[in-house]
Amino acid sequence: MIRHIVALRFPAGTSQQTKDDLYAALAGLKSQIDGILSFHASRNVTVEPLSRGFDDVFWFDFRDTAVRDAYLVHPAHQAIGAKIVAATEGGAEGVFVFDVAVP
Repeated sequence: MIRHIVALRFPAGTSQQTKDDLYAALAGLKSQIDGILSFHASRNVTVEPLSRGFDDVFWFDFRDTAVRDAYLVHPAHQAIGAKIVAATEGGAEGVFVFDVAVP
């Protein structure tokens, strides 16, 4: 299984509705791409001052790397990704992606 983790740095004042709309669109990919096991989104709740403004996160669990790779090039993902980049602070600088293999 591959866990695809994406941390986001939104500009101050970004509404929760804007975030929720992005997350709802991402969650909808589960019905479009076979092999997406789950989707989750959350706000950072750490008390440590180390997040560097990346205070929102979402993650997908993919069955395997083939599903992750299909997700990356899927047109719906590409469209949502463009909206995320447009909404984050500094564009792509406001997005941090990390994939891990989960046994």
